[in-house]
Amino acid sequence: MGICRSYYYRPDSCASHKDVRRTGIQDTIRIHDSDSAYRRSYLVNKFLYGTQIPFSDKKVVIFREPKKGDIIVFKYPENPTKDFIKRVIATEGDTIEEKNKVVYVNGEPVVETYAYHYDPTTRSDSDRRDTFGQLRVPKDKIFVMGDNRDHSYDSRFWGFVDEKEVKGKAFIIYWSWDPDKWVRFNRIGRLIE
Repeated sequence: MGICRSYYYRPDSCASHKDVRRTGIQDTIRIHDSDSAYRRSYLVNKFLYGTQIPFSDKKVVIFREPKKGDIIVFKYPENPTKDFIKRVIATEGDTIEEKNKVVYVNGEPVVETYAYHYDPTTRSDSDRRDTFGQLRVPKDKIFVMGDNRDHSYDSRFWGFVDEKEVKGKAFIIYWSWDPDKWVRFNRIGRLIE
């Protein structure tokens, strides 16, 4: 079990509940999809993007790189002691921009059925939340965004994620509860898409 947990799948412990709102992925992973105040209860496939050799940045047995649409867990660039969870929007070589809350990758609007905009207003060009100019994703980097676009602190603000900092792909919720209604059985076992 220890080998599976360390190298293949692991329960994740990203941010605390209060951080779910800020991570911007709250409709895909809800507040209280967790087993304590500081854990989120979803499994992360650490094997898919390669197994990390202990005490190094090297990975072996890489099945594939993170692709657009994957929900990944990674070391937060502003504080590598924390893990963050976001959706991959663009990968190495892609050009990305956002105009009035519409994301464009390589000049084409992205159909984002998972994205939520709760604030009907569009902020000015000086605020990167709703509009930002063309960016080219550098080699070995990823551009990520939260699904709750109006309340997500993501690559629009702090830049790209280095591929070597990706820990794995979140894929299933194994515990969820609501403090008022107890266990949310309808969310347990739900695939994260």
